[in-house]
Amino acid sequence: MPVALAAVLVLVLAAVGIAVVRPGPVADWLGDEPADRTAARAAEPAPVAVLAGADPNAPRPTPEGVRAALEPLLGQEVLGSRVNISVVDVNTGDPLYTRGGDDPTVPASVTKLVTAVTVLAARGPTYRIPTRAVAGASPGEVVIVGGGDPTLAVDKQGFYPGAARLDDLAAQVRKALGGTKPTKVTVDGSLYSGPVHEPGWDEDIPFNGYGSAITALMTDAARTDVPRAKRDDANGNHAAQRAREPDLAAGRSFARLLGVPTDAVKRGTAPAAADATGGAPGPGAELGKVESLPLNRMVDIMISDSDNIVAEALARQVALARNKPASFKGGAAAMDAVVAELGLPADEIDLADASGLSRDNRISPSLLTDLIVLAGNGSRPELAVMFGGLPVAGWSGTLADRYDTAAKAGAGVVRAKTGTLTGVHALAGVVTTADGRLLSFAVLTDRVPAVDTDIPRQALDRVVAALAACGCR
Repeated sequence: MPVALAAVLVLVLAAVGIAVVRPGPVADWLGDEPADRTAARAAEPAPVAVLAGADPNAPRPTPEGVRAALEPLLGQEVLGSRVNISVVDVNTGDPLYTRGGDDPTVPASVTKLVTAVTVLAARGPTYRIPTRAVAGASPGEVVIVGGGDPTLAVDKQGFYPGAARLDDLAAQVRKALGGTKPTKVTVDGSLYSGPVHEPGWDEDIPFNGYGSAITALMTDAARTDVPRAKRDDANGNHAAQRAREPDLAAGRSFARLLGVPTDAVKRGTAPAAADATGGAPGPGAELGKVESLPLNRMVDIMISDSDNIVAEALARQVALARNKPASFKGGAAAMDAVVAELGLPADEIDLADASGLSRDNRISPSLLTDLIVLAGNGSRPELAVMFGGLPVAGWSGTLADRYDTAAKAGAGVVRAKTGTLTGVHALAGVVTTADGRLLSFAVLTDRVPAVDTDIPRQALDRVVAALAACGCR
């Protein structure tokens, strides 16, 4: 499997003490193909250690030691009246501390850990999502069939490096049509069903730059100004202006590539393919196909940048793999089913979406720590892909600017998914103790008072940093 699986599987490799290292240039890591691959490799800097290798023979923390380290911090007023937590030893799977550990709690974006594990279990890390073009019912009509790839780009300037591209698809179509000139583009997004916005989302979410309508066809996760989005993303701002109708926006981009007027773009469905009889492609005949990044890379993107649109698309892949409707409800039901298949406590999870934007989601801290241990204990190696994108405290992703001052002990040794909604803060992942023991943790708070979001985040960081600073024996 690609670099993420080989280099950063913290937990599977923990037993042999392998360190996690900083990847090379991000564009190359995500799949861009430089013109001169040899020169690109020669210029790549040597890896720099980020997380120390965990030692499976390190002294095991005791429940009493963990309790002594954590409980003085769990009563911080800024964390609110309900702080539910679970801490588990990764090597043994033994619980070390729990408080409300089995209580379903609003998880915010740590929901994406469940999304990652369930899509990897259902589809596998190397699966790629197709986007197809087929001949329409009338001569010159081209139907673009959305397969649910949110990273699809218009051209090589797309937001996600290495993504499938509409200009490649258009070139295939022109070749397949021969002398027939395209005159009309029909957008088929019928793979998805149900509402395009989850009913439990806050009113501003579809239009605040972090969410969008969820459609089977879109480009650049519905971003309308990709150059600006790239600049903002480089500065740590993952919000972006999004198209109100992503499917039609993508269809118009495809039409321009084919030389079709954008007013000739309509929604519809592809005709059923007829038996080939020679000559020009008949209705339903495939004219071209492009395939997404493999799912392991899409999982990395979803987790490292907390990409909500990618998360919702991956949940629909779980639904399709389990023969359920590709919708919010179908995705949630399929994810619940896969959680049960994996032997995890499915009665401790109740989902409405896959991104964590919905306040109707409920997950227990202990389910999250069990899930992390399962992904890392080597019994299901395909699940370990999820660790590649986990932010590192003080270094990358949504933890890049955290774990300084009072939480400094966690910098570089905490790797976790963050979660934030108004009144909700969560953190779940792995931490290496001062003695080198690897622990899984999940801390969820969903009754946080109305204060500046940095204040409860810092309080949460201090809780996890306490695990990093102690041997807890």
